[in-house]
Amino acid sequence: MAARMKERFLNEVTPALMQKFNYKTVMQVPKIEKVVINMGVGDAVANSKVLDSAVNDMQLIAGQKPVITRAKKSIAGFKLRENMPIGVKVTLRGERMYYFLDKLFNVTLPRVRDFHGVSTKAFDGRGNYTLGLKEQLIFPEIEYDKVDKVRGMDIVIVTTAKTDEESRELLAQLGMPFAK
Repeated sequence: MAARMKERFLNEVTPALMQKFNYKTVMQVPKIEKVVINMGVGDAVANSKVLDSAVNDMQLIAGQKPVITRAKKSIAGFKLRENMPIGVKVTLRGERMYYFLDKLFNVTLPRVRDFHGVSTKAFDGRGNYTLGLKEQLIFPEIEYDKVDKVRGMDIVIVTTAKTDEESRELLAQLGMPFAK
């Protein structure tokens, strides 16, 4: 599955982007560098077992062991101390990244209720795209009965594109379902 997406990138997407943006060499064509998936677990302040289930969910979704993120500062209003675990994140590169993106575009996003496509305005000005999901249940690996709490997550797709237009075209060519 991942090999299919990478092959499509090399054989179809690269020539299309070279023609559209008048690149002189293949090295100028933007590529996807990495995908970062982040899940904030604010409940971990009160109950540390919540973090374990978040780690398990993230491991199933990404196919890779996540890193536990910790608080940088103490915030009394949130009963948060410095260095407390407050989330999990995974950085995907290479084969796992292509596998995850293929699964995200073709299986997961169409499972979202009332899905009309992802926003075209979520680019950061430097060619990176951020997508927020409200629940982890849309991923096929997550079993509904074993979920203790519905958690959202952020997915950041980091590209080597210089502009948002180049990045949008790259993701559209790879099959990202943008809203019309």
